[in-house]
Amino acid sequence: MKSLIAFLKKEIMEQIRSGKIMILGILFVMFGIMNPAIAKLTPWIMEIFAESLEGSGIIVTEVTVTALDSWMQFYKNIPMALIVFILLQSSIFTKEYGSDTLILSLTKGLERFKVVLSKTAVLIVLWTACYWLCFGITYVYNAYFWDNSIAENIGFSAFCWWLFGVWVISLAVLFSTVANANTGVLLGTGSVVLASYLVGLLPKINKYMPTFLTDGNSLIYGIAEPKTYTAAIMITAVSGLICFAVSIPVFNKKQL
Repeated sequence: MKSLIAFLKKEIMEQIRSGKIMILGILFVMFGIMNPAIAKLTPWIMEIFAESLEGSGIIVTEVTVTALDSWMQFYKNIPMALIVFILLQSSIFTKEYGSDTLILSLTKGLERFKVVLSKTAVLIVLWTACYWLCFGITYVYNAYFWDNSIAENIGFSAFCWWLFGVWVISLAVLFSTVANANTGVLLGTGSVVLASYLVGLLPKINKYMPTFLTDGNSLIYGIAEPKTYTAAIMITAVSGLICFAVSIPVFNKKQL
């Protein structure tokens, strides 16, 4: 247990020293502020372009903005935030393969499964903190400017997207134990997510795919019911656990 805690501390300090925590914090705070800001500025922007649009025969009517517009921005921006998160963290395993730090820890008695466990835990905790920070900022601003009650299933839709992020992290961890470079991690993770999206285009299979959880707009607008997402939640959670479970024996056999 002491070795696990010591390695966890090492991982956290590495995140701090590399500046990744600061970058992610700024990024997610920025997105949290941008969501309501863009919605709030929409009427003003439309008013600026009204004259030029009228010259093209397009009549701009008065635009009414609600909390729904801000939440729609949230679900537009959070995919970009997740992409940046994975880009920054894709080398969490691979950067140590060519150095002596990991080998030194292992020769001192640290079990390999603890390496996978600690790195996965750090990634999930970071994603959880950053994601809910962004969500919280957007929620507070929306409550101040408008009324969040107009949006349905806010908490559930947010949970679905958080779980999808955890699933993507589990893929990144699995490919980190297979690939020797972060490019391989990114390609492997991106390929699986893309495959899930493409398969999800089939109407009868869509509701079973992890990417189905990213459709937060349907939930907040009340178009879809939470029970529709039950199968996708279960499959996402189970497949994520399988990825984590498989990554341990794969890492145990990996030549360092």
